[in-house]
Amino acid sequence: MADRSPRAASVTATALAGLGLLLALLALGFAMPGWLLLLSTMAISHGVVSLGIVLLMRSGVVSFGQGMVFAAGGYAAALAANHLGISDALVLILGGGLASALLAAPFAPLLARYRGIFFAMLTLALSMVLYGILVKSAALGGSDGFNVGRPTIFGAEIAAENANFTLYALAVVIVGVLATLSRIYGDSVRGLVSMAIRENELRVEYLGASVTSAIAVNFVFAAFLGGVGGALTLLALGHIDPAFSYWTASGEFVFVAILAGHHSMLAVFVASFAVEVVRSFSNLYFPNTWQLAMGVFLLVVIRFLPRGLGSLWTDRRTRAGARA
Repeated sequence: MADRSPRAASVTATALAGLGLLLALLALGFAMPGWLLLLSTMAISHGVVSLGIVLLMRSGVVSFGQGMVFAAGGYAAALAANHLGISDALVLILGGGLASALLAAPFAPLLARYRGIFFAMLTLALSMVLYGILVKSAALGGSDGFNVGRPTIFGAEIAAENANFTLYALAVVIVGVLATLSRIYGDSVRGLVSMAIRENELRVEYLGASVTSAIAVNFVFAAFLGGVGGALTLLALGHIDPAFSYWTASGEFVFVAILAGHHSMLAVFVASFAVEVVRSFSNLYFPNTWQLAMGVFLLVVIRFLPRGLGSLWTDRRTRAGARA
């Protein structure tokens, strides 16, 4: 009982912190203009995909194939909406996450055997295979993709003038819950085993834990998060196409994960929002060289914050704990 009490207190503290941040973001949404609500929704939906990469980074591997599960979640939600008549946003989002997890599950045991560049390239290859299938499939809209109508919330229609805020609020609530659960998972025994794998996987095996099993579970969990992000992006844009699975999409998710670092879940969404802002304004003022602006931005962060944006507050917390 003595061992469980601190862990329960930590879970409670994490849940309360997550709830407080969620309420603050919802309140902030009332003051945002429409364009910022859409940008924030995109940042949140892309951030939860990168969160999956961060969970994998904690165990020492990086997936360059999150575009695969991002697209799978989006297409699953789009097909459910257009062909099954499902319009409820919550069902579509969770269904997209589940579809991506089911797609990733058969590959997880195989990929968990590889490390380094081999893991990265295999996941990228899977993403590009899906891209090729989507481009050639006329039933899925081919290279142009297809549109999806505005969803409902528990059967209620979403008014056009409230659509941006409603989707923003939905993204905040769903992703906020998933991010909190991810933080709790990261602090759990399995999450700490993942960190140990990153440091010395041979020692983890000697201690009786299965390295391949831990990485496989993390991969499927990351796929679920990617599917949720894909479905959220679909609902925000109202359109889906094979570019969701293209290598540049996967590269952007890795970009955000590197920018954030693997020390903080919150940093992933801060990094995702920063990338969306830099990309939007660079595209507006430097339409032909916005990629250069993005590259310079990443280089500056890596130069001055080599452990990612999350180190701004995690390092300070560590120093405060050491002084105490």
